[in-house]
Amino acid sequence: MYSFSFIAMNHTKMRRELGLGAAVMLGLGSMMGAGVFVSLGLGAGLAGPAVLGAIVVAGGLAMCNGLSSAQLAARHPVAGGTYEYAHRVGWPGLGVVAGFMFLVAKSASAATAALGMAGYVLGRVAPGHAPGLVVAGALAVVVMLTVMVLEGIRRTNAVNTAIVSVTLVGLAVFVAAGWGGVDAERFTPFIVTGANNTSGSGAWRDLPYAAALMFVAYTGYGRIATLGEEVKSPRTTIPKAIVATVVVCVAVYVAVAATGVGLVGATRFGELARGGAPLEAIAAEAGLPGWVAWAVTAAAVTAMLGVILNLLLGLSRVALAMGRRGHFPKLFARVDEASSTPGPATVGVAVIIAGLVAVGSIRAAWSVSAVTVLIYYAITNAAALRLPPDARLYPRAFSWLGLIGCLGLAVFVEPVYWIAGGGMLAVATGWHLATRGRADVSAGS
Repeated sequence: MYSFSFIAMNHTKMRRELGLGAAVMLGLGSMMGAGVFVSLGLGAGLAGPAVLGAIVVAGGLAMCNGLSSAQLAARHPVAGGTYEYAHRVGWPGLGVVAGFMFLVAKSASAATAALGMAGYVLGRVAPGHAPGLVVAGALAVVVMLTVMVLEGIRRTNAVNTAIVSVTLVGLAVFVAAGWGGVDAERFTPFIVTGANNTSGSGAWRDLPYAAALMFVAYTGYGRIATLGEEVKSPRTTIPKAIVATVVVCVAVYVAVAATGVGLVGATRFGELARGGAPLEAIAAEAGLPGWVAWAVTAAAVTAMLGVILNLLLGLSRVALAMGRRGHFPKLFARVDEASSTPGPATVGVAVIIAGLVAVGSIRAAWSVSAVTVLIYYAITNAAALRLPPDARLYPRAFSWLGLIGCLGLAVFVEPVYWIAGGGMLAVATGWHLATRGRADVSAGS
């Protein structure tokens, strides 16, 4: 068991225990969550059948960002992701902004996933349950997975592999069982003029907005980079793992979205997404066997578990990096030698997630995540452009495309979410100005 005594903890580097297969599975565990089980329906409601194109566009942007992340992680294989990379290229202020963007957005995502998973389970075993039970169940999930992460990366990865396997099997069952009922006429017209858009802007705005929402579903590949200090042969393993993860996810997302649209139509897919369990509802509405809906439910539950598990890993490593540099209390920089786990950082992140869970459902969390994540990866691409020639693994064009794409898609997210993002930027900037005098610029080197 993990010891909560910090006496044996030191400010030290963590062991490299993750090979290529383990890194890919961790990436998939972060990406096969609310994106495939909820946001595909949101995108279909906005863009109609053209959500398939939005998925591919978002996947292409994710690949560009992933290659930038891979180069930075190979050059600087330490915990912390873009927070750390921006410091390494001489942009400490942008590093703090990136760290805050990541922590706020992903903590909210983890809380939402915990609430969603509790809702799925209670909806099956206790119909008509009291709302408070969802919060209690979500808190129990957060505590359970926190203890698991504290046990160490090796045990956590074994559990993650099992979770991802169940999720992929459940999605495969949905696609295989539903493909025979797909109606090609439901894909025409392919591009709609804004079925659910209240602004009246039409497809010109809905398509990139849908792509922005789809992009959030891909950002789990960043978990591979934030765990860079624990990956074997990071210069070769990290790029391969990120590319493989994005390619697999594009294929899975397209297959699931095409099945859903083909069975009930894009508009109906979008309507069902508002209930939080669109794939399960599609299986029932399309008349698929009852066991298919159960398989989808099992996949959704395991997917949410995987998302929370991997977010705890990634968030704790960013908090660790911020502790090393003095932007968080130095306690967060401690690593347990026995489990090679940043215990205080993990517990601290879990407390933040639990606090968000206790509030209840987070309204419009996905759109807020879209803004903050696009800003985060814009900083990632900008940092990659500052790499010296000998550190580049890919042409600079990929980083330029990633930077322009992130800023371009962010423009199409509704203004209200930009206000929220602007507030986070102000807080992050103020925090940087307040802590820069005591920050340790050589930490983590």
